[in-house]
Amino acid sequence: MSIPKPTFNTIASLPKAVADIPTVWIPMPDGCQLAARLWLPEGDEAVPTILEYLPYRRRDGTIARDELTHPYIAAHGYACLRVDMRGCGDSEGLLFDEYSPQEQADALSVINWIVAQPWSDGKVGMIGISWGGFNSLQVAALRPQALKAIITLCSTADRYTTDIHYKGGAMLLENLGWASTFLAYQTRPPDPVVVGERWREMWMARLEALPLFVRGWLEHPTRTPYWQHGSICEDYSAIEAATLAVGGWCDAYSNTVFRLIENLKSPVKGLVGPWAHKYPHFAIPKPQIGFLQECLRWWDQWLKGIDRGVMADPLIKLYQLDSYPPKAHHDELAGEWLAFETWPPQGVKLERLTLSQLNQPNQPNEVKLPSPENLGTQSGEFCVIWLGPEWPLDQRHDDSLSYILDFPLEESLSIIGAPVVKLKLKSQSPVANLSVRLNDVRPDGEVTRISYGILNLNHRHSHEHPADLPLNEAFEVSIALDEIAYQLPKGHQLRLSLSTSYFPLIWPSKEKACLYLDLKASYLELPLLKQKPDYVVEFSPPASAPEADITPLRTSRHERKVSHDIVNNTTHTHIIDDFGIRYIKRYDLEAEEYCEEHYSIQADDPLSAKASNFWRQGLKRGDWHILTESYSELSCDREFFYLEAYVKAFEEDRLVFEKHWQEKVKRL
Repeated sequence: MSIPKPTFNTIASLPKAVADIPTVWIPMPDGCQLAARLWLPEGDEAVPTILEYLPYRRRDGTIARDELTHPYIAAHGYACLRVDMRGCGDSEGLLFDEYSPQEQADALSVINWIVAQPWSDGKVGMIGISWGGFNSLQVAALRPQALKAIITLCSTADRYTTDIHYKGGAMLLENLGWASTFLAYQTRPPDPVVVGERWREMWMARLEALPLFVRGWLEHPTRTPYWQHGSICEDYSAIEAATLAVGGWCDAYSNTVFRLIENLKSPVKGLVGPWAHKYPHFAIPKPQIGFLQECLRWWDQWLKGIDRGVMADPLIKLYQLDSYPPKAHHDELAGEWLAFETWPPQGVKLERLTLSQLNQPNQPNEVKLPSPENLGTQSGEFCVIWLGPEWPLDQRHDDSLSYILDFPLEESLSIIGAPVVKLKLKSQSPVANLSVRLNDVRPDGEVTRISYGILNLNHRHSHEHPADLPLNEAFEVSIALDEIAYQLPKGHQLRLSLSTSYFPLIWPSKEKACLYLDLKASYLELPLLKQKPDYVVEFSPPASAPEADITPLRTSRHERKVSHDIVNNTTHTHIIDDFGIRYIKRYDLEAEEYCEEHYSIQADDPLSAKASNFWRQGLKRGDWHILTESYSELSCDREFFYLEAYVKAFEEDRLVFEKHWQEKVKRL
């Protein structure tokens, strides 16, 4: 299909004029067409192409970050292609799940299409954050000949252990949260300006086919082939493209960077900053960096054959956090950049602390680990993404309900890597979860969570084949906490906090757990930096193309409230993420997003857990006004999960579609 003749516009401070083509159509082998936005640099020569491939709607979803990023790269001599996946945005077809074989096959077809274009020199790079970071890895593992390099941000190599579904075999509440979010995303129609009169037919087809995503994820509570598909850890050697892996300490996916630099055989470098789930040229917490300049170094090296010195860089550059007070939101975190040639670093030594060393005076060597089910209200969000009040709060409240061990510091500690706890336990129940938090106790009494780990103890031997716990018999487990780089000053205390619950971050076990911990036979292993590397890490300041012209018509607001009903001993967490209404001038479009979440649990009953998510999405242009509402609710008993959900779609205040689900899924 032909592309409209490009018109090139000069962007102040950027080296080349850029043509911005809002819609090009990419045909798939089955006749389905994908919608994309294309940026081309001025000039007659064929150039490499940077592909970003997402389900998040290029016109009203990712426009703000797209406008910052792709024109900048294009102005430095690259074609940039931002593709809406099948069934998303303005693209035809239907989407039924994350990371499907169809999604990957379409990506290969997109790459083949790119190579056939007159502006393409046959070399392709992929970039993406989150979903786009996932599929960059997954497509690279399929080895399309044209794909020479990728930049993957906030992604995973293992869909079961390091995604938003399960952590250590325990089900994350984000399993429902993300399913609800994506259900809401998929209720939005294509834009009539792009697809014409068929927009309504396409919209109704999408709504009719909407799957209840969370059901499928609940049906796979262990690491089955369902999760192995798309998990590139199954064969790291399949990736031959040069890989730049990027993460942030305030993001849920930072562990992936370390798995990739440890295991990939292709050229690989790692970068971890203080950031949450955003691109580092505009992410918070600051400091931000000249990330697009780093991208250009990578693309020039691997797509243009220009030696930009990237392979002379250290294996990984990371930002070591200074001790910081707990807050619901962080704009900036102090620290320093370090660089290492190997991972684990040569300057890091493991120090073992037997837990009996950290014991309180006159405490026995065997201690009980009971926890109320409402422990965890200060955990914050699993993945800081909306940048509201999502960070872990002061841990004193959760610590007061946990078993804690404190270690006063007579000198500063620099933790670089993944702390590990190895525990000898007994259980009085056949099922149990265990949450382990490593905390920084500050002199004023405030407590900051440094890192944490979760293990469903029934998965102590295998995520594929869980087994009941032996009753009243000793067993051993090892729990790796999340990777971290954190400096604790002298005068602080290092705290280990243990609990059998962590709600609403994880769903509780199907019966109340009671564990006994042998302190003498258990220990904490800390990776401590003994010798600081002398490599000086420097980045250019953040740079980008101009911001999109977007006007807030209703300002955003974010709330997070915790309350306790003393009559029935129930704790409630209520979250509002109102993203407001934005006017996108380029498309003369108003876009609205609003979400409410509610979580509740009785302190003495794990089966009382309940979670619900409500979303509202709106699009408006002149007389065209679309509104959708979606709701998902999860509860349980000992044998089953119970799901209730609905979607409602309105056209100019008239209900035009309604769908309901009432499902139950067997628990393990």
